[in-house]
Amino acid sequence: MSARTSVLAFLVCLVGVATAFAQDPHMGTWKLDAAKSKLSSGAARNNTVAYEAAGENVKVTIDGIDNDGRPTHNEWTGKFDGKDYPVTGDPNSDARSYTKINDHTMGFNVKKNGKTTISGRIVVAADGNSRTVTSSGTDAMGKKVSSTVVYDKQ
Repeated sequence: MSARTSVLAFLVCLVGVATAFAQDPHMGTWKLDAAKSKLSSGAARNNTVAYEAAGENVKVTIDGIDNDGRPTHNEWTGKFDGKDYPVTGDPNSDARSYTKINDHTMGFNVKKNGKTTISGRIVVAADGNSRTVTSSGTDAMGKKVSSTVVYDKQ
């Protein structure tokens, strides 16, 4: 294969990957709509969640505030294949998995020391302008928690 053909094949693959991520309604930056959300008072909040392509993976960056009002930042890089990938920056979790259910719905599990602590679903609206995250599980103190959180696409 000539160098020109190799470069052309690489570019075609790169465009294909970029196109696949661009068409995924989950991709992009999402901002919390607190007025439409049901969060426990004093609970931590994810103010912005960004999904972006990272090679063949997806990088999820979450910025928010903890239950004491301090800023938080955590990151996850992996695939939407149901496998656990490490989380950095979150004292309450060390791994997370996402499973694509259909084009607009994903399931997720948050783990700490191999144990699932939170699980839920992410559903992007048909128009792609908002998403709703429902979750339930236990917090770091062992207390049962649940939430329904709405985000708007930026």
